[in-house]
Amino acid sequence: MTPDKGEQILSNVNTQSSPSQLKITDMRLVRVASGGPILKLDTNQGIYGLGEVRDGASGTYALMLKSRIIGENPCNVDKIFRQIKQFGHHARQGGGVCGIEMALMDLTGKAYGVPCYQLAGGKFRDRIRCYSDTPTLHDPVEMGQKLKERMDSGFTFLKMDVGIGHLRGISGTISVPSGHLDTHNLMHPFTGIRITDKGLQMLSEYVGAVREIIGYEVPLALDHFGHIGVEDCIRLARELDQYNLAWLEDMIPWQFTDQYVRLSNACTTPICTGEDIYCKEEFVKLFEAKAIAISHPDIATSGGILETKKIGDLAQEHGIAMAMHMAGTPVCAMASVHCAAATENFMVLENHSVDTPWWDQLVTGLPDPIIQDGYIMVPNSPGLGISLNEEAIKAHLHPNETGYFLPTTEWDQERSHDRLWS
Repeated sequence: MTPDKGEQILSNVNTQSSPSQLKITDMRLVRVASGGPILKLDTNQGIYGLGEVRDGASGTYALMLKSRIIGENPCNVDKIFRQIKQFGHHARQGGGVCGIEMALMDLTGKAYGVPCYQLAGGKFRDRIRCYSDTPTLHDPVEMGQKLKERMDSGFTFLKMDVGIGHLRGISGTISVPSGHLDTHNLMHPFTGIRITDKGLQMLSEYVGAVREIIGYEVPLALDHFGHIGVEDCIRLARELDQYNLAWLEDMIPWQFTDQYVRLSNACTTPICTGEDIYCKEEFVKLFEAKAIAISHPDIATSGGILETKKIGDLAQEHGIAMAMHMAGTPVCAMASVHCAAATENFMVLENHSVDTPWWDQLVTGLPDPIIQDGYIMVPNSPGLGISLNEEAIKAHLHPNETGYFLPTTEWDQERSHDRLWS
């Protein structure tokens, strides 16, 4: 082959990425008004990866890991995840590790020219069913009408909040030792709050009124019951069994496996938890005890795409379904979409931003709106299948954000002896 012929062939080949030579060179963050900090990993070959730190979490959880991953090949996703896994924890504290894992998967998909779901083993479905978080309305008729609007827009799965907050200020409905309900920093078994029979009846009538409006054909899940003990959770669950609910979510803290067993055995409504659990090990305890019917990881807490796929597979082995919590930007949403596509027992994905008009504009490469008829289509383009819309992000920065992906050089040289063994 002549040199001219060889150059002609090479001119038609995308040589932007040589995966074996790819290196991480920088990490930067930007935060918009809704969702968590968006994380960007740059490389020596011009391609970058996107991830997201959990909503409500500090970007510091990610930045402290910057010096530990600079120079690494991002395609070694599992190796890097194992190196930084120890720096995550439950709830928001796992956000840094999870955001980095999403960005590593995005980069690897771009480097090899495949979508992230392919890196997780391929897909079981082409579109992902969504349910929309719906703001609480104390009038059940207004709540039912709001949910009916969700149905009319194409959603085939619904969720609403019902709990002791609905009983605030109503005499004879709750007993509160402190005289007020501001106990959100005290775990449920320790508050001493009890619901009276009158309170139970009012909550039941609320759900019944909503069901009258939306009907029984569409699944309806309930969340945010308040910090009440397992005994009152059981009383409330039994009262609500009559409404054929999709699940009761996070009635008690996820740590109390034995209490979840008591709750699950005491009612006929599926019990769901998991959005605050980091990595598969704590999920396994709930699975083995048959404590829940539906696992509910948030990809920005549970370990990222591959770890959440493992959680789903473990749940399936125990006859448990997987729904997914998601309250972030389209970056986190699409990482969740790829994981959901690759997980056989996936049921439905949450979205907190249906009523945020600019949410869809934060990225390009997807249909507009991103959710259509209650579903997100699984993209087939490399990585997460999205690019950022710089103008839209700059137009909707978080009030405390001072710029767009500003340098983070102060985190470049942090060092410590991180090894957990001698």
